[in-house]
Amino acid sequence: MALEIIPAVLVKTKEELLEHISRVRNYVNIIHIDIMDNKFVPNFTIGIKELQELPSGLRYEIHWMVQKPEGWVAKVKGPYLHMVHVEAVESWDNLANAVKESGGRLGVALNPETSLEKIKPHLKNVEKILVMSVHPGFYGQKYIPDVEAKIRELRRMLPKAEIEVDGGINPETGLRAAGAGANGLAAASSIFAKPDAEKAIEDLKNALKKGWGESHG
Repeated sequence: MALEIIPAVLVKTKEELLEHISRVRNYVNIIHIDIMDNKFVPNFTIGIKELQELPSGLRYEIHWMVQKPEGWVAKVKGPYLHMVHVEAVESWDNLANAVKESGGRLGVALNPETSLEKIKPHLKNVEKILVMSVHPGFYGQKYIPDVEAKIRELRRMLPKAEIEVDGGINPETGLRAAGAGANGLAAASSIFAKPDAEKAIEDLKNALKKGWGESHG
């Protein structure tokens, strides 16, 4: 199972998106793109138009913080991982059809207060689980340690699952999340707010490896 640092990009223009990708593309394999509709969360970002023709040579996961996500997913064609909030899904059949139509794959995200019971029926159909360690909507929020119990339980249930944690991740909190069982860390401000993105990513990688090694070594 790969241990991945995944830069999380929350922007309002295509130019900003491309600039963020260019800053980190030489140091990572995956880019996490946040999409918000100002309805599911109180913020808005780039939308479907800006997701066309993303730079090649990287894998992309799209984190849909939107209402009626199936309508968005179907319009973004490509081999992307669509991480959809369980709280926003009305019909899993419609969502599965939208993901198939897009040519992508399905992941599930859940907010800090959402119980694992809500995602359990759908785990067999998803490639990755995204555990939010903040309430989604804005960069720079404080990590919620209570989610670590949820990460531990997920890892116990699914020893080989891809489990990513997103929100308030820095080397200290990343160490904790990895120790609880996360093999992927999505990080925004702790990468993009730093002058040296390569060093910031390296610091996060070291924390991820250490935390994972302490609990799974």
